[in-house]
Amino acid sequence: MLANSKYIILGESSTRSLMVEMVMAEGDIDYELQRIDIFQDQHQSPEFLEINPLGWIPALITPEGAALYETHAINLYLAEKHQLTQIAPRVDDPERGYFLSGLFSISGDLEPTLKRYFYPHRYAVREEDRLTIKERVLEEILHYIEVIDQRLSQNGPYHLGERFSLVDLALTYWCTYFEPTGILDPCSSIRRCMELVMERPTLQPHFGVHILGINKKK
Repeated sequence: MLANSKYIILGESSTRSLMVEMVMAEGDIDYELQRIDIFQDQHQSPEFLEINPLGWIPALITPEGAALYETHAINLYLAEKHQLTQIAPRVDDPERGYFLSGLFSISGDLEPTLKRYFYPHRYAVREEDRLTIKERVLEEILHYIEVIDQRLSQNGPYHLGERFSLVDLALTYWCTYFEPTGILDPCSSIRRCMELVMERPTLQPHFGVHILGINKKK
């Protein structure tokens, strides 16, 4: 691919692409958003599949022309490339291991569980099984949330204590989906973390877009 003058995000602000935009805002990084309409199956077009063969958004084209995908990998790449050490501890930082543990737990454990909850039709052979899938996976979600809330109550308000990081951004992004359900009502530590994240001046406008999108889906 040819080099670009700026980063290009291929995605849509109503999806996880918004998390990449948030990291761009935190780092004051110049970028362009090229919208990919998933409702028109643009993410399955031959042109997009050349960039991400898995057919998922977001994808990122770097100024050097490299094509990257997977949201948390993109965000970690951006943070390290632009030395955003506040939100992604350096390799020699004592908090690096705990940071990676939290980030990978969300991406590898919590997110797949949430996908089964919000999109049960992808996992059910029969339509009548969808409710059962949601009920069973909700038990897993509640367990994850309880563990995270307990950790934050002991070491918060953020995953790294007083230090905001990519872990808190990812947690807040996903937990906003549960706000209308009341599931988070007992989780005072998670809610406090979310409030602090959404109050960040660089992130407020993006979370406004995110919450507006959630309300439209109700």
